Amino acid sequence: MSTFRYDGFKIAYEERGARSSEGRPIVLIHGLLFPRKHHSSLADALVERGNRVILIDLLGHGESDKPKHSRYYTMDIFGRQVVGLLDHLDIPSAVVGGTSLGANVTLEATVAAPERVKALFIEMPVLERAAPAAAMIFLPLTIGYAQAATPLGWMASLISRLPRTGSLYPDVLAELLSRDPVPSAAVLHGLLTGRIAPHPNDREKIEQPALIMGHHRDLLHPFSDAEALSRELRNAELMMSNSFFELRFPPNRLSDRICDFLDEVWSS
Repeated sequence: MSTFRYDGFKIAYEERGARSSEGRPIVLIHGLLFPRKHHSSLADALVERGNRVILIDLLGHGESDKPKHSRYYTMDIFGRQVVGLLDHLDIPSAVVGGTSLGANVTLEATVAAPERVKALFIEMPVLERAAPAAAMIFLPLTIGYAQAATPLGWMASLISRLPRTGSLYPDVLAELLSRDPVPSAAVLHGLLTGRIAPHPNDREKIEQPALIMGHHRDLLHPFSDAEALSRELRNAELMMSNSFFELRFPPNRLSDRICDFLDEVWSS
């Protein structure tokens, strides 16, 4: 793990693959409340195809600092943290991508600094059609974290002391359950009271190549949001996955397409 400072806070990240300028950098951004290791399997698949993969823990996640006030957690702030990571690593431009929260942060980083984003990989964006479901799911969770902070903190402390299995997804789940409830509530509160993503007018100005993935039967990540985004962006390709789990176990057709997409982006 490495770190850099952003707005006075420590942001954690790690690099995999070649670190030279020929390493074809891609920044992968995790989902809401998940740590950066959420994308470990995909990162390994991309590294095998010659890419330099950078995994970031956004503020409030993973091994980054976790301030306890919601004002530090908005989509646009997260987007600027990604640009700050590129500044820290002296990377002029990179492919940026992520899942769910990471997908929306990818859009924010692109709108904030379009010259720094060479292409976008977006899985399961949470846009206007998903807003009612997001409120329905995350508002009770926010209240629960805040009102039951003490018992949840005891449970989190207990889970954090349990030995890890060495298996990726059980360990990711254990890390999710061992989160401090107070900053978790702050993260959710900040996102609930801020904008969900850049305005459609700003999204329609994005010209970079974009690979968008989604799946059906997902209330929080409706495929209709992925379809709408593919129509808004000027140079987008839309792929349907069979389920949330398909990309979680590469290599598979989805990870292969991401690798091919990166080949096309950097060859151009």
